[in-house]
Amino acid sequence: MKAEPARIAAVRRAMGRGDMAAAEQLAASVVAAFPEDAEGRFLLGMARAEAGRVSAGIADIARAVEIDPRGSYRAQLARLQIMVRQDGAAAETLAAAENALPEDALGRDTMGCVYARLGEHAASVPHFREAVRLAPGNASFCYNLAAALNFIGDIAGAEAAGEALLAIDPDYAKGHHLLANLRKQTAEANHVARLEAALARADGAEARLLLGYALAKELEDLGEQQAAFARLAAANAGHRARLPYTFASDAANFDAIERSWPQVAAADVRNTPQDAPIFVIGMPRTGTTLVDRILSSHPAVWSAGELQAMPLAVKMASGTRSRTVLDPETVAVAAGADMGAIGRDYLARARHHAGAREGRFTDKFPGNFQYAGFIAKALPEARIVCLRRHPLDTVLANFRNLFAISSRYYDYSYDLMDIARYYVRFERLRALWRAALPGRILELGYEELVADQEGQTRRLLAHCGLEWDEACLDFQNNTAPVSTPSAAQVRRPMYRDSVARWKQHQHALAPVMAYFESEGVAI
Repeated sequence: MKAEPARIAAVRRAMGRGDMAAAEQLAASVVAAFPEDAEGRFLLGMARAEAGRVSAGIADIARAVEIDPRGSYRAQLARLQIMVRQDGAAAETLAAAENALPEDALGRDTMGCVYARLGEHAASVPHFREAVRLAPGNASFCYNLAAALNFIGDIAGAEAAGEALLAIDPDYAKGHHLLANLRKQTAEANHVARLEAALARADGAEARLLLGYALAKELEDLGEQQAAFARLAAANAGHRARLPYTFASDAANFDAIERSWPQVAAADVRNTPQDAPIFVIGMPRTGTTLVDRILSSHPAVWSAGELQAMPLAVKMASGTRSRTVLDPETVAVAAGADMGAIGRDYLARARHHAGAREGRFTDKFPGNFQYAGFIAKALPEARIVCLRRHPLDTVLANFRNLFAISSRYYDYSYDLMDIARYYVRFERLRALWRAALPGRILELGYEELVADQEGQTRRLLAHCGLEWDEACLDFQNNTAPVSTPSAAQVRRPMYRDSVARWKQHQHALAPVMAYFESEGVAI
């Protein structure tokens, strides 16, 4: 028996006004009276999930799907499964939803978002398109479509979708930021005036950050280097002032990794996988995406993108209850874990992502440089490539790039001196791995790769156990999706524009240069 429409409407009204306690209470009463009512069970799950009890919400929505396997229920189930890192379950839920697609725009957009989280960007596009068709006035749906089209290399389509969303909402900051980064702007075709007007109107902190970055990028494209840097510095300073970040938190993580290495090195190793994934690691913005594209241009290699699989496998092995994935307690406890179990857990997680499901694959999450010791022990056949770049270009590139705003991993990137401190610790850890893991990690210089593309590519392939293939020299023809800030750059042939860019901003970098000198970092 189904619940009365009025009772269901009451639950939805409570959810609409954000009163999740009332929504849960109302939905629970519906379920108590009508245990086979799918809508009541679904709304109870949504209310519980919105209140922070995601696992309970998953159980309720899974029951709703059993009663009525409609696509909109499955879309939300997949979203919650992704939230709790149940990627395999989410993929299965999506596959089932394809047989009974949601009829509403939100359901289709949700399916697209889950596909994107799994690295299935091409699969996400039809769902985003349908969401936009069903709700053409929704700027958020337009943005998701534009971002997905950019990831798969449809720049013209992404630009059209981006302009469509700004026609709906001229102050949609994420849309402005996306459009600025789709291509190199020219004197004849740019958005500087529009960006300046939008920035003047912006009243939210995140909007000002996004618009500041977009404007800085376009001014730099137009050759106005100093004006661009001034905009960038102002945007970063405003955001940095709002962050509860101190470098001491990152320093504590580095300390824990170094301190725990002897225990990791001596850890029990049983039943380690013999798979040979290729990890591309290093500081962000040092050429990791470029190397990933070179490797995935090889016919025997797929790109899985930037996975969180290793950090999550280590976190799971530690069993710690801290809210952060990486912290000193987690490193210390995981150091004594079964390394083979970490390797198996990593592969199980990785194989749910596009590009990692068959054969050899690359994992180009730069932050895996902090996990190189775990990787070497847990996956003895894995190949590791660590990128290096001129210290000042590394600092500047991190300062110029807007990473995921919500990720605490990148909080160091909004201040030049924070980045410099982080770089010094990266270098110290890199030296540790070099000494402790001889032959396991290929150190590849960005500048050397740019100057000697074929020679360094041959060296790269040899380290990874791959036969030579000419396609690796034409990485710009690689059609695999790119979901990192380097998307536009790696669709061009090799270029030297970014080498020694720091010289244009020597005055601003003077404190960094002095700090590097005091720390013995050669520049």
